[in-house]
Amino acid sequence: MLVCAYEPWVSRIADRVPESRRVPLTAPGRFIRFGPAHTAPDPPDPVAKPLTTANELAGRPADAAIPQLMHDYADHIYGLGLRLCDDPERAEDLVQETFLRALEAWDGFDGRSKPSTWLYTIASRACRRMERRRAGQPRHVRGLDQLLPSGEAVVDLPASGQTPLEWTERQEVVQAVRAAIDSLPIHFRLPLVLKEIEDLSVEDVAKVLGLKPATVKTRLHRARLLIREELTKPLPHRPARETHDSEGACLDLLWAKQEALDRGVEFPIPAENLCERCRSVFATLDMAGDVCHALGDAKLPEHARRALEERVLRPGHRRHRQ
Repeated sequence: MLVCAYEPWVSRIADRVPESRRVPLTAPGRFIRFGPAHTAPDPPDPVAKPLTTANELAGRPADAAIPQLMHDYADHIYGLGLRLCDDPERAEDLVQETFLRALEAWDGFDGRSKPSTWLYTIASRACRRMERRRAGQPRHVRGLDQLLPSGEAVVDLPASGQTPLEWTERQEVVQAVRAAIDSLPIHFRLPLVLKEIEDLSVEDVAKVLGLKPATVKTRLHRARLLIREELTKPLPHRPARETHDSEGACLDLLWAKQEALDRGVEFPIPAENLCERCRSVFATLDMAGDVCHALGDAKLPEHARRALEERVLRPGHRRHRQ
């Protein structure tokens, strides 16, 4: 992840930390994530940094551009379908639908948008068309004020010798996150999957869905808190130790944590500055994010890839619309 620059919003939130808990922020180029300091890595980001750029694709004929897009993004669209449709066959259908529509709309691609953003826009619209209300799916997500973790017991954090990643590999945690994502209505599930699993920026998610970035953030914040709530249910809890920190300060810090997640940066306030409940809430938000990222590692099955090539790339098998 990128290292957070200490922007004004960080200073404002740091000022809310009780005086007794303040310690100097970590030095530039370092971050703390509930443990020892580490040098921030620069992992690959295949969606934010497309394998094939818009400039490389713009002006190419469809029979040259679409195969390249399929090579670069078929797995990503399949992963998107798995999380949005919750069914491998429907996910395969979404891949075919996306690239068929991309083929038909190729003449309208002018290179002003990223290929990934353009494809995810097509896929998201196709998913909405394919979406059917499933039994038990809620009609709405509780409001932000109802999802805030105020006064709850804290989750026992991992032992010092166990990494958060190892902890999140527990099957019950993964299943809880899967079920929580699947339970979200489509207008909350889409922003969450695009941001947390497919690694799009908030700005790109807004472009894909035709929303304001502020609306995307609001939906992300509610969805993250719901996912975190479900994730913690199978985990051990205990009463939180008494703290003199005000609830308002904790809520401000939670807002700052969500803002850091929105920006894709590390939270710059060390764990030792936080009360026990904030440490627990932030750690479980990170756990939920780690599980979401792991869910994005999808591979289009070989039989589906062959069927995609057969239908999209061979002119005699292309679907024609009226």
